[in-house]
Amino acid sequence: MSPSNTSNEAGKEEGSVIVDYGYGQVSDGNAVHGQEFTSGKTLYAKVQRFAGRFGVEARGIERVPSDERTDSSMSQIGTMWFSANLVVSSFAIGALGQPVFALGFVDTALTIIFINVLGLLPVAFFSTFGPKFGLRQMVLSRFYFGYYGVKLIAIFNILACIGWASVNVIVGAQFFHAVNADVPGWAGILVIAFATLIICTFGYKIVHAYEKWSCIPMFVIFMIVLGIFAHSGEFNSLLPLETGTSEAGNVLSFAASVFGFATGWTSYAADYTVYQPVGRSRKSIFLWTFGGLSTALCFTQLLGAAIATAMVNNENYLDAYNDAHIGGLLAEVLVPRLGRFGEFCVVLLGLSIIGNNCPNAYSVSLSLQVLSEHTQRVPRFIWTLVATGVYIAIAIPGYNNFEDTLESFMLIIGYWLAIYEGVSLTEHFVFRRGSFAAYRPEDYMDPKRLPPGIAAVTAFAIGVMGAVLGMAQQWFVGPIGKLCGSPEYGGDVGFELAFAFAATSYAGLRAVERAYFKR
Repeated sequence: MSPSNTSNEAGKEEGSVIVDYGYGQVSDGNAVHGQEFTSGKTLYAKVQRFAGRFGVEARGIERVPSDERTDSSMSQIGTMWFSANLVVSSFAIGALGQPVFALGFVDTALTIIFINVLGLLPVAFFSTFGPKFGLRQMVLSRFYFGYYGVKLIAIFNILACIGWASVNVIVGAQFFHAVNADVPGWAGILVIAFATLIICTFGYKIVHAYEKWSCIPMFVIFMIVLGIFAHSGEFNSLLPLETGTSEAGNVLSFAASVFGFATGWTSYAADYTVYQPVGRSRKSIFLWTFGGLSTALCFTQLLGAAIATAMVNNENYLDAYNDAHIGGLLAEVLVPRLGRFGEFCVVLLGLSIIGNNCPNAYSVSLSLQVLSEHTQRVPRFIWTLVATGVYIAIAIPGYNNFEDTLESFMLIIGYWLAIYEGVSLTEHFVFRRGSFAAYRPEDYMDPKRLPPGIAAVTAFAIGVMGAVLGMAQQWFVGPIGKLCGSPEYGGDVGFELAFAFAATSYAGLRAVERAYFKR
């Protein structure tokens, strides 16, 4: 079973439904009802029927019809993103400020707050498209990059999902090692990966349910960490706020890491609101998404930045960090004061990674289905299984190279997503005048009714040039990046230039493309 590749005029599709909610007509053209996944005698239908007996979500990238967008809980949008970011991976980003970028608490904190706001705005914005159109984020991206051009974006998103998942399970495994040095890294990786697989196999509803309830114990434990550390007197708020080119470069490079983590959810955004009712308030969707994300990210990253300051004067904290990285650092806070209960808290913090990994494992299957009609015929939950095997295979041999891998990976993610945002936001606000009525979501299957994608792909390549010019990595510092910090390390402005290059070039190229192709 696969949806028809034909698309007709809005409101004229046979058997389609048109609903007007006060901001333009919404057509259900080319939407696929749930029973269509299990009808027939094909192998696909048989597999879906078998999985359906256990409550496994059958839908992949197919458009959700308006009468099946019945997710009544608005709050679970907020709890979904709150739980996914109330994790030690986010804590680890904040903790990079002092040991990696030599920043004090004040400059680290200011960077965390302002850059998170910047990085989260696109995530909250694109989340509002899910209820309106019933389309997943990568399918929605066809209206920016075209039917064929979006395959390039899907490949980047697949790499991002698998890369995030790999980094996350390494972080979680380090927590188990911090409690018991005899626990091998691969064992912790397998525990977290298989737990994530079970949740994501069942799909949208179970992912939301898990995130809704798992945030409660995680919040309690992080509050315990905060209380214990505050009472210890180890917080060093007197680290100086430096000035000069070196400080500027360090702040810019740290900002790139924070931005990459925050805006990394943009390419998944609409995946978790497609079952919300079509008439749901866009403002409410935006605020619940932004609130859940910003609260969790700022809280955990500021806590990480605060605890990292203790490494300056306390060798025990520094040794724990060098031995077991973030897991060792948190174990040093909890275990000496709470004993066995502290070890229990550290293990639970390691398991918090499951909440962060669920969006990766779920959304990667949707990106894989976007690649071709053949991959779309493979059920979503099978792709989740395949992707889990891949990131396990990456994480186990990469277990001992966490910190450098984390920093570099965050920056790279920030680069490509800045380009994606530059193209998509320019298309929406410049060429579609910021209007949802300018979209025809029923055309999502028809290449001839979508943008050709030539302008978008070309702008993407130009955005890559901007990223290269502005990047400041250990293995390469671009010519503009060198001017933004110390002569040796520079300062990373890759994501700013990537966005600017992509958005500016796309505006010109898309104008020519529209004039020639009339679409």
